[in-house]
Amino acid sequence: MATLSRCTSPPLKTRLSDLGCHIDGFVAQVAHTIVVGASAAKKVTGKKADVLVAARTCFEAAMRLIKEGNLNTQVTKMIGQISATFKVNPVEGVLSHRVKKHMIDGDDVIINKETTEQKVEEHKFEKHEVYVLDIILSTGEGKPRETEMRTTVYKRALETSYSLKLKHSRQFYHIISDKYPTMPFSIASIKDATAARVGVAECINHDLLHIYPVLTEKTGEFVAQFKATIALLPSGPLVLTEVPFEAELYETACKIEDKAVLDLLATSMDRKKAKKAAKASKKEEKKAEAPKAAATAAPTAAAPEKK
Repeated sequence: MATLSRCTSPPLKTRLSDLGCHIDGFVAQVAHTIVVGASAAKKVTGKKADVLVAARTCFEAAMRLIKEGNLNTQVTKMIGQISATFKVNPVEGVLSHRVKKHMIDGDDVIINKETTEQKVEEHKFEKHEVYVLDIILSTGEGKPRETEMRTTVYKRALETSYSLKLKHSRQFYHIISDKYPTMPFSIASIKDATAARVGVAECINHDLLHIYPVLTEKTGEFVAQFKATIALLPSGPLVLTEVPFEAELYETACKIEDKAVLDLLATSMDRKKAKKAAKASKKEEKKAEAPKAAATAAPTAAAPEKK
């Protein structure tokens, strides 16, 4: 398990946790944002409440849109629409990837915010796919920058090969190739500190590692993130990882008024309830069609017998 913190908020009791693990190469990830000290008596207000409620609303809407037959562009559009209502911005450069066995960053993606420089191919969601939905919003411009803090999380760049020169580097690369061939890892998990220090430097110089940088927003702005792993089963989307959100702790003046968005958010994510609702809807349709069918059916007269 590794903590992969993408963005840091100013030290105003806003805390973000981003976790991931795998079992035999099958990945599950989750992220959640809270405000430490928030309670029913001391609710969160202002920009901080706006961005958290907006991010969670985008998250809830996106979970309902990731289903067989829908497009990734529908999710991106919905994120932009809800963000605009709360006067916040989706963070640029954030991708929600389709995951497979031993792969956390598949080619099929949902982009958090499309710009002239950052675009992805449109694709349709299909049965049996699994996605890690990652929603990150900011009260600022949504253009985070790298900090001076050194990252501790890396991943092998499988597309690159190079013969390392230093003994410690070769030792380090052998360890990560054996223990973390396709998954991110923390440098703290390497027991040989010298091999890790020397190896990381040479591997980065020759593009053998992908870096997970520590990013930050402008001072005074807030960032909120929610992430879940979603499997598209034949019976409907199944959320594999999610942390409950205490909506009653946040007060915002911004409200969703668009009927289409409200209807989407009102859709149940409980697959059993959704199945019952679909059956009930079909029964009602059949009942409504029955009188029409009876009224339009003309009686057939018996033909006279010929002698």
